Amino acid sequence: MLAKLTSKNQITLPKAIVSSVDVAEYFEVAVENGRIVLTPVRVQQAQAVRDKLQQLGITEQDMEDAIAWARR
Repeated sequence: MLAKLTSKNQITLPKAIVSSVDVAEYFEVAVENGRIVLTPVRVQQAQAVRDKLQQLGITEQDMEDAIAWARR
């Protein structure tokens, strides 16, 4: 299958290709041996981390304090 690169560096992926992998809104992009490789990425993992931090009662200020402590 072919996909055309537009003047704005955009590519539309063929539906048959996209439907054969897990549904993803974002893709990790890499170059391997002269080829562009797209790997589906689940961004929801970040939300899972946020939810866990909230469950533990860890606030943004706690995180900022921890980062400042680690940078000393």
